[in-house]
Amino acid sequence: MDYENFKEQFVADVKDRLAEQGADVKVSINEVNKLNESYEAITVTPEGSNIGVNMSLEKFCDAVQDGTPYDSVVDKAVDVINNGIDKRPEIDVAALTDYSQMKEKLAMEVVSAETNKDMLQNVPHQNMEDMAVVYRFVLNSDEDGRASILVTNQILDHMGVTPEQLHADALENAPQIKPAEIKGMSEVMAEMMGYDQAAMMGIVPVAPEDEQMFVATVPDKVHGAGVLAYQDFMDQAAERVGGDFFILPSSIHEVLIVPDNGKMDLKDLENMVKEVNETQVAPADKLTDSVYHYDSQAKIFELGEKFVERQNEREEAAEKEEKGSVLGELKAKKEEVAKTPKKETIDKGAKTKGGEAL
Repeated sequence: MDYENFKEQFVADVKDRLAEQGADVKVSINEVNKLNESYEAITVTPEGSNIGVNMSLEKFCDAVQDGTPYDSVVDKAVDVINNGIDKRPEIDVAALTDYSQMKEKLAMEVVSAETNKDMLQNVPHQNMEDMAVVYRFVLNSDEDGRASILVTNQILDHMGVTPEQLHADALENAPQIKPAEIKGMSEVMAEMMGYDQAAMMGIVPVAPEDEQMFVATVPDKVHGAGVLAYQDFMDQAAERVGGDFFILPSSIHEVLIVPDNGKMDLKDLENMVKEVNETQVAPADKLTDSVYHYDSQAKIFELGEKFVERQNEREEAAEKEEKGSVLGELKAKKEEVAKTPKKETIDKGAKTKGGEAL
């Protein structure tokens, strides 16, 4: 069964199954455009509500092609729909247009500027090297799911708020509702495995100065890479790792921090990021293939390649200055010598009659 035939049959069967259960819903097919991804979705919305459930049709088709029985896929879809509708958040529609209330739910995220260049034309954002900082109203976030609204130019115009005000409020509010967490990789591994199990395998948290890598994200681990846009994050990370560091965009949900202590080469880090993105990160979760660097003394966040270029220019300038200084000293010494009478002249001038010096 090809995708088009699957789509038609699948939507019809899901609709029939929901009707058999007595669900009063509207079932349709829509194109869903989100940051980092777009997909064709089956959309199920309860009658009288403007909040429903979107699910990727392609993912269900892939499940069938991978060998999952068709009826099981339909059952799974119906279960997800019912669960999503039952747990959908209660939203005060009037509050959605009241910025004074909504700004308390304001968070920041970072995404690839290139991947999302078309959508960013309709979204207030700020560039951060080859990333873009965007804004989202987080209505609900817990273990059962997350409900949020991406701030668009249309929403902002309707609220009568400038992009500058939005950014200023996000800088203040985002770290409050989604505080940054920076942990050593050994600590993260121990938490994932359970401290007892990790200890049995010889994995125990080490002192910060002994860590080779740190993980930065937010408590719910959703769009945690947004911490890069926080006002004080870079300096907090520098204090945690003990100085300058590289940033590896693990995904839109977290970033890795590697101390710039001379143990890792930029090219090696770039190759690592590209390989992980190609083999382990879903396209919808990918941030970029770039590696970034933070200079804790100059307070500069930049692409790793820019840092290397700036470092090379600084070293060349220092060499020129040193060379100029050495040449200057030699020139000064030469002039000093030139002004000093030669010993032979002094000796001749000092002699008088009889060959004896007066």
